[in-house]
Amino acid sequence: MNEYIPNRYKILQKIGEGVHGVVLKAIDTTENNKVVAIKMVSLRTKFGGISPNTLREIKSLQHADNEYIISMLDMYPDLSGLALVFEYMPNTLYSKLKDEENPLSRQQIQSYTKMLLRGLSYLHDELKIMHRDIKPANLLINEHDVLKLADFGLARLYNPDEPRKCYSPQVATRWYRAPEILWGTQIYGPSIDMWSVGCVFAEMLRGVPLFSGNTDIEQLALVIRTLGTPSTADWPEVKNLPDYNKISFPNSKREEWVKIFPSFTTKEEIRLVDDLVKYNPKHRLTASEALCHEYFG
Repeated sequence: MNEYIPNRYKILQKIGEGVHGVVLKAIDTTENNKVVAIKMVSLRTKFGGISPNTLREIKSLQHADNEYIISMLDMYPDLSGLALVFEYMPNTLYSKLKDEENPLSRQQIQSYTKMLLRGLSYLHDELKIMHRDIKPANLLINEHDVLKLADFGLARLYNPDEPRKCYSPQVATRWYRAPEILWGTQIYGPSIDMWSVGCVFAEMLRGVPLFSGNTDIEQLALVIRTLGTPSTADWPEVKNLPDYNKISFPNSKREEWVKIFPSFTTKEEIRLVDDLVKYNPKHRLTASEALCHEYFG
C-alpha cells in the first residue's frame, strides 16, 4: 500500500452505489489530476472482518495485468473499510445498450466481443480464474471505446486438475446464468462465463436480453422454450443435476435462431451465439477458441 499525502485524491462526485459500497469519481493530484474511480468498501460484515467478495476482488485484480481487465491503481484504508482506486471508465456496456439514440454499430459489437473474449481468455488460461458475473453492467468502456472486465466480487480461482470441485451455485446475474447453475449444480468451470458471453453477445445483436426471466424457474422456462428440451443424448449429465427433477417443463422443440434475431444478422453472428449458448458446458467454445471463430474473419 502506497504512502502519500492525505489529500492526494480530490473527490468530484458520487457516480455509483451497489451492494458492496459507493463509487466516487475523483482526481489524483499527484498524477497530473488524472481522473480515477474510488470504490469505498465497508469492512463491516455481519460476521465481522473483511467480506469474502472484497478479498476476491482485491486478490484477482492484484494478479491481473491485461489491457482488457480494469486496473486497480491503489488501495488505502478508509474510516469504515478500504478504498480501492481504479482507472476511470465513463461508460458501461449496459449504458451503451440503453442509449437508443446511438445504437451499437456492427463494428462496435464485433470489437467489444473480441475485447471481452481476450480478457476472459487471459483470466481463464493464464490466471485460472472464473469471473462468475459477466453481464453488461460489469463491462466498462473508456473514452477510447476500449472494453474492460470489472467487478470481480464473485471471481474464483479454479483448478483444471480438480474437475469435481464444488463451488457456490449463487453466482452470475439471473439473465446471464448458465442452465447448469439454474438447475443447482455446484460442479462447474469457466464454461459458465462462456454462456454469459453468448447471452451478452446476443443482447448486443438484438438490442434486448436473450433470456430475461423474473425467477430462476421462469429463466429456465425461457431457455427451454428457445433451445428446446435438453436431450440426455447431447447432455447426459443433465439428469443428475440437483434440481433437474424438482420441476417439469413442457416438452419444447428448438426455436430457430434466425427467428429471434434482426433480419440483417449474419450467419457468422448467429453461429457464434449458437457455439456459446449451448446446454452442455463441454460443447461451449472456450474464450480462446471463440477468438478463432469465423465471425472474426
